[in-house]
Amino acid sequence: MKVAVIDYGMGNVFNVERALQAIGCQVVITKDPAAIESADAILLPGVGAFPQAMQSLEVTGLIPLLKRMAKEKPFLGICLGMQLLFESSTEGMPTEGLGLIKGTVERMHAKRLPHVGWNSILRDEDVYFVHSYKAVTSDALIVASAEYMGEQVPAIVQSGHVTGMQFHPEKSGKFGLSLLQEWKEAVEREITTGH
Repeated sequence: MKVAVIDYGMGNVFNVERALQAIGCQVVITKDPAAIESADAILLPGVGAFPQAMQSLEVTGLIPLLKRMAKEKPFLGICLGMQLLFESSTEGMPTEGLGLIKGTVERMHAKRLPHVGWNSILRDEDVYFVHSYKAVTSDALIVASAEYMGEQVPAIVQSGHVTGMQFHPEKSGKFGLSLLQEWKEAVEREITTGH
């Protein structure tokens, strides 16, 4: 399975690449439209601030292509990459996102931010978070949540072909790799069966 990891200067692409290779994916780190179109799935990484990330994506000219690809093939956003999937964010200044998932990204209410470190999600397994903003979206789109200082944080979201992970699966040990493996298997099923 070939995964195009979008290279727009805002992601820890090499850790993501290693994690995907560890579960048997062929990885291409790219901003080349032809390479993105020929991949089986797309991964949007992200570290940093929402406005700068959208600006960096804008510079690549890839936004229209990414919006189209998200309707046609599996698309995974990680950390800031997950937040970019939503319609807008209040971080820094109000900024439009990719609009692939309905909802917004807003500052968390916890007294101590950022939310950094290990926190449990599905099956009480821990994953590694680093963020101060969270998705605000329909409960129907939330696959898993974490609790931080009494606040519910959407950890995995899904809408159609599009999945987001707020944490870093590539830094979350065996369980993080198992979640990427589950995503890979879902992609492979879709390639084989068409849904």
